[in-house]
Amino acid sequence: MSASIDRPGGVTLVAVLTWISGLLDIFGGTILLFQTSVAATVEQFGGASALITSAIVSILIGAIVIIVATMLLRGSAAARMVITVFQVLSIAASIFFAIAYPAGAIGEYFGIAVSVIVLALLWSGRASAFFRN
Repeated sequence: MSASIDRPGGVTLVAVLTWISGLLDIFGGTILLFQTSVAATVEQFGGASALITSAIVSILIGAIVIIVATMLLRGSAAARMVITVFQVLSIAASIFFAIAYPAGAIGEYFGIAVSVIVLALLWSGRASAFFRN
């Protein structure tokens, strides 16, 4: 019988922030669904079907993010890997956008810093011990 390891505060913080992110995706997608009667919004999306598709995708992503965050709280190594992959992709995208659009680079640097902090919290010694159990 192995000893139970308490969940590190950093893992809890990452999971809570991830959960909030998922809720915001669901909220944003839901609000977007209510915009189908607003001609200007429909036009910006290139038509009602594109707007509805974007809204549904946002809601689905939000639901998946909440599931992953819940799994993270339970010590799922697979959830940690999913978050890691997303953070690495986020860093790569931020680097690309910082180079391609230097005027907005400061926001991209902030995004990179947040992703690095998330990765550090998820891969610290305590977090690694937690995910091994």
